[in-house]
Amino acid sequence: MKTTVQLKATASCPSHSLANVSVRDLDFAIDEPTERGGTNMGPTPTDTALAALAGCTNVIGHKCAAKLGVDIGHLEIDIVCDFDRRGVTLSEEIDTPFVSLVQTVVADGPATEDELQTVAREVEKYCPLSKLFAGAGTTMKTTWRKA
Repeated sequence: MKTTVQLKATASCPSHSLANVSVRDLDFAIDEPTERGGTNMGPTPTDTALAALAGCTNVIGHKCAAKLGVDIGHLEIDIVCDFDRRGVTLSEEIDTPFVSLVQTVVADGPATEDELQTVAREVEKYCPLSKLFAGAGTTMKTTWRKA
């Protein structure tokens, strides 16, 4: 098994806000809303970061649950983030733009509360996006609970 792989993304950027991104065989847009001069063709870069965390929590959550033999069922993931806009408005350099983040994960499977908390601890150890935010200084609180 390779321990390191190369990830690739390319973007064609026809305007100041729109990036048409290609990853593997997938194409999607990252854009700003119209009130910020964009065309609202996709989520903003910062929205995309939060969406990536939700997706990663789902994938790694199910991998950890499978490894533990736990059925977590389907997940509903909500993320609320306090974001310091001074950096993106170019008014001040910010070391930690994603100041704090609260993630709530609700599982509808038959896993017990104890099993679910074990999965949560494993996800915290292995989710690369969670580690990316935490390593950048974001104060993170993630709560897992049963539906």
